[in-house]
Amino acid sequence: MINLVILGAGNVATHLFNAFNIAKNTTVVQVYNRSEKSLDYFKKKTNTTTSISELLDADVYLIAVSDDNIGALSKKLLFHNKLVVHTSGSVAMNQIGNNNNTGVFYPLQTFTVRKEVNFKSIPLCIEATKKNDLQLLETIAKSISDNVYHINSKQRKALHIAAVFVNNFVNHLYQKGEEICKENSLSFNILKPLILETAQKAIQLSPEESQTGPAKRNDQEVLEQHLADLHTTTQQEIYTLLTKSIQETYGNKL
Repeated sequence: MINLVILGAGNVATHLFNAFNIAKNTTVVQVYNRSEKSLDYFKKKTNTTTSISELLDADVYLIAVSDDNIGALSKKLLFHNKLVVHTSGSVAMNQIGNNNNTGVFYPLQTFTVRKEVNFKSIPLCIEATKKNDLQLLETIAKSISDNVYHINSKQRKALHIAAVFVNNFVNHLYQKGEEICKENSLSFNILKPLILETAQKAIQLSPEESQTGPAKRNDQEVLEQHLADLHTTTQQEIYTLLTKSIQETYGNKL
């Protein structure tokens, strides 16, 4: 059995804990967090602590805190020569304090505590400074996911940027679409089949092949009317920028 300690109690930490908790060859022996209240979910399931000095011995320590806190937390660890990894897509591996062996265990997915995920389908991107540590990370990764990738730091950072585009930015556009619906007394539910079809086409075909709409057609009258009908400067700026990007991609300049 591979013993794990998770440092953090947020979205990523919670989903990782749930996945490892049902895996056959891993066990989370402890969850650490500065806030006692944040540990409530874990208390009946494993050992918990708010003190760095009380961390238990483990094979792997997974730091699942905000990106800005990874370096500072890792430097507070009191032990040496253990495998310490973070779960960030954008933080360099060397941000982990150099008293321990370092690695990355990056699950490429959007996590919300209230929304369950199927970890078996989530891509897990791993990296380590030592070969045997990489093998250990691969073992625990495969215990919870069927999609494990060896990705270096440069690739991981590029992947994280791509993920921001296809997830965070796209979701924000959903929010803007919902905003426009509300401004015009429309139900956002009307757009949901379109959202699903768009995502399915991007997966089954490709985003480039799936593109439709007035920007790709260079339908100038429609574009100008849309801009006139939008209520806020931000909406207009987003519309203009994305229209320009689509037209540059398909060769029709504004």
